[in-house]
Amino acid sequence: MEIKRAGSQPSAKGSPEWFTGTVRVDPLFQAPDPARVSGASVTFEPGARTAWHTHPLGQTLIVTAGCGWVQRESGPIEEIRPRRFQMFARFDRSDDVAAHHLQNCSLLTVPFFLSSACAA
Repeated sequence: MEIKRAGSQPSAKGSPEWFTGTVRVDPLFQAPDPARVSGASVTFEPGARTAWHTHPLGQTLIVTAGCGWVQRESGPIEEIRPRRFQMFARFDRSDDVAAHHLQNCSLLTVPFFLSSACAA
């Protein structure tokens, strides 16, 4: 068992390849091989968003604060709020996550990966 203490892993700015606007990523865990999962706490400042991207094995989002939106390619925009789970089953279409334009949105993300190289 490995216990990660709060603050033991540095926060990072969201990469411009994956995000627009101000986004903070706090890594939570990266399971050792052969597991193919990792987790992070992601905080979006108002108006920030992800780039369109896919999670071929799926992803779970757990909103912890604020309000945001999620959308799957060609699908409706859906509001997300705390204590609501947004579960994306396996899919090949792109998805997008955006913070509400008036408030922050913080969430936990648990994506599943095809290879053993996990990146939160």
